[in-house]
Amino acid sequence: MSVTVVEVGPRDGLQNEATPVPTRDKIAFIDRLSASGLRRIEVTAFVNPARIPQLADAEQVCAGITRAPGVTYSALVPNERGFDRAAACGLSEIAVFLSASETHNQRNIGCSIDEAFGRFAPVLARAAAEGIAVRGYVSTAFGCPYEGWVDPARVTQVARRLLDMGCYQVSLGDTTGMGDPSQVAGQVSLISDGGVGVERIALHLHDTRGTGLANALAGLQAGVTTFDASVGGLGGCPYAPGATGNVATDELVYMFERMGVATGVDTEALLEAAELVGAAIGIEPPSRYLKATRATEALT
Repeated sequence: MSVTVVEVGPRDGLQNEATPVPTRDKIAFIDRLSASGLRRIEVTAFVNPARIPQLADAEQVCAGITRAPGVTYSALVPNERGFDRAAACGLSEIAVFLSASETHNQRNIGCSIDEAFGRFAPVLARAAAEGIAVRGYVSTAFGCPYEGWVDPARVTQVARRLLDMGCYQVSLGDTTGMGDPSQVAGQVSLISDGGVGVERIALHLHDTRGTGLANALAGLQAGVTTFDASVGGLGGCPYAPGATGNVATDELVYMFERMGVATGVDTEALLEAAELVGAAIGIEPPSRYLKATRATEALT
């Protein structure tokens, strides 16, 4: 059995950092990730730099990275302007995003859920015409910091609507780590029971409450084989108070490989990438796998 890991560290891992990472360090970070065996890397977001200044250098990053054969580089886009910028950078894949909760959607992208779909319609149409693949994110799929519990039926409706519009896959986001394994398995089943192939469902899990790996395992047992993660456990959402980092790519890969589930990713290369970007930010990445591995190495 094998799984696909989508590395979101260069985007989701850096968008909430108080210290913007210099462009040259982002490029070196992504190039290191490209050499780790990862085959899908989300490198930036073409969003308003006034809202997310940490990603204001999206064009420069895309121009500076070395695009490795067999690796898909993607970026987040909120509207047609973002699509124009991504297409001009020669990206073959983009992602659109909205929330399952109205309040978080308003705080995050400044519009209602229906208005967000209105923005996405021309983006999806143009992407199809230009041969650019589109992935969809559903944030707050397992709980909202403002509204609390989110109706699974609403999550299902939003996810299916993205798929019907032309997204090849939807990634269900546990934006503030409020989900539990039973909830994750149930939501995956609810969507797939409606005739959606489980291969079209991915999980984007945060580890805010320590359930990230348990939720990933529940997703795997429910049939999910695509998981988003951020190397070193970096990340967070600027519009979700209390949200901490994504599930650490290195921890996720370690767990899967120990279980005999192939990822094709070199964990040592991931740790080196995490340390590189951690040094650029001036922090120690929160990954427990990183800490344990380096502590063990110090004993020998």
